[in-house]
Amino acid sequence: MFTGIVEELGTFLSRRGDRARFSGDIVLQQSSLGDSIAVNGCCLTLVSQGLGWWEADLSPETLARTCLGALNAGDVVNLERPVQPQGRLGGHLVLGHVDAVGTLRAVPPDLAVRIPASLSRYCVEKGSITIDGVSLTIVAVTELAGGEQTELTFAIIAHTAAVTTLGHKAVGAPLNVEVDMLAKHVEKLLAPHFAAAVNFSSDLSG
Repeated sequence: MFTGIVEELGTFLSRRGDRARFSGDIVLQQSSLGDSIAVNGCCLTLVSQGLGWWEADLSPETLARTCLGALNAGDVVNLERPVQPQGRLGGHLVLGHVDAVGTLRAVPPDLAVRIPASLSRYCVEKGSITIDGVSLTIVAVTELAGGEQTELTFAIIAHTAAVTTLGHKAVGAPLNVEVDMLAKHVEKLLAPHFAAAVNFSSDLSG
């Protein structure tokens, strides 16, 4: 479990097959083999480490659902260790399970990101979402013509732009997106009740 508060900017160093190597310093402190580290919002397992570097294996699912496979050597990445029970919850609860890849449409301070329209039902004004592993508050949700994409806008302060990848990427760059997991759980819990209400209404009208 993460919070979306980036601890440091690391660097993607290389990839050999499914194994990726990243630089890191802070996230390696008190981390052992088998521990989790979030890279651009994607939960990865630490499988090897050395002085200033660590490695994780990228599964086919990870490569298919995130933009980690598009990283080039030297690209900066957001890094975060899992939250500890006694720690502060500075952002919101983040699983590190990426839902989709979005696209950067405008850079900070007025950040704009386009996401698949299928995720828009989990996005509300002043609600939380994770973009590239950064916990952000949504300023506005705009449904775009064609119905395939939704544009989210955010107000990004200078500090956030400086210490995360959001201030280092250009328009058109892919971004990992994880919507608020609480919204997904609420939807699943309430879905049977909505279906029952619709069926009841249909019976009455029939």
